[in-house]
Amino acid sequence: MDLLLKGEQTERLLFRKVLPSDFEAWLPFHKDKRSSEFWEGLPSDPKIACQEQFDRIFERYENNLGGMNALISKSTGEFIGLSGILKQTVDQIDELEIGYSILPNYWKQGYASEAAIKCKTYARQQQFTDSLISIIHVDNIPSQKVAINNGMYLDKTTTYHNNSVHIFRVLL
Repeated sequence: MDLLLKGEQTERLLFRKVLPSDFEAWLPFHKDKRSSEFWEGLPSDPKIACQEQFDRIFERYENNLGGMNALISKSTGEFIGLSGILKQTVDQIDELEIGYSILPNYWKQGYASEAAIKCKTYARQQQFTDSLISIIHVDNIPSQKVAINNGMYLDKTTTYHNNSVHIFRVLL
């Protein structure tokens, strides 16, 4: 089961694998303190945080654990953010998660919802599972709104990587 959406697209976005050369385009995400204000345990140095994220992305690719896709603007070719379907374990349960992160310059333009909805539709078409989750810090209201826009409901609150999180779920 290949969880990557490479080659998929939405009205405004192209999905492709993340490349090592995307590092500089993604670095502004980690330089903006608002991007990590809700998540404990991330490196304070933006370059280290970005490198750790890229290392995880490529490790997921190598081990067929799904992963983030680069989101590219169809109209400008610009790197907008990351989104994808990831294998996760929450409370000892294996789940498929819809993940999304958008560069701050593109916040509040609907890109996260557009990408998340595409991930849900793709998972349904491929019949990967009967439900998907999004793991969202309890204080991250913008990401919770994206989950709700994606038809998700609050399933439970738990601890994930030492962070208090809501688990949003959608049935497929």
